[in-house]
Amino acid sequence: MPTGVAIRDVREQLFDAADRILLRAGPSALTSRALTAEAGCAKGVLHRHFDDFDDFLAQYVLDRVDQMAPQAAALRELAGTATVGGNLTDALSAVFRSVAVAIVALLTFRDELRARLRQKWPAGIPVLTEAAIMIGSYLRAEQDLGRIARGADPDTLAAVLIGSAHLLYADRTGASPETDAVRRLVDGILAPVTAGPAGGRP
Repeated sequence: MPTGVAIRDVREQLFDAADRILLRAGPSALTSRALTAEAGCAKGVLHRHFDDFDDFLAQYVLDRVDQMAPQAAALRELAGTATVGGNLTDALSAVFRSVAVAIVALLTFRDELRARLRQKWPAGIPVLTEAAIMIGSYLRAEQDLGRIARGADPDTLAAVLIGSAHLLYADRTGASPETDAVRRLVDGILAPVTAGPAGGRP
């Protein structure tokens, strides 16, 4: 490709194709052949822009982590509005109904990918770790506003929320959990640290 813009377009085309394959068929279906076929490009295109398939996968995962930044900013802006439980239910549902669960499965499936990612992401699972940081930041903002108890640990609460929500969504072959199920989960975890129902004060 003669220009950086065109190269970026190809990268996004391939990343979007990876999303579709993961959501439709899971990590075992994401091969270099399937990827280029899904993206509608020649097989050589992948290797012109990435060192190998694991390099592509590592850059894909990190790109999807970076895309969570606007979601994190939007969630933090909700602090003090609506209810804590409602805001977190929406945020968790958005994370786990995206490609995030499939990316976690992909990381479990591919040892070499985990090794590549360790060079830039030394601990944790990138998507889930970023989601926990996002939730923790939001809870800290709510704590500053008095809607979460002062003695609560936002980072621990965030880890519990992310881990518990992942269990709800882990079975990619079944139907996604209903919003009410996610809200009950959130309410149960937050109940000890909120002033009223787990939604917090208005």
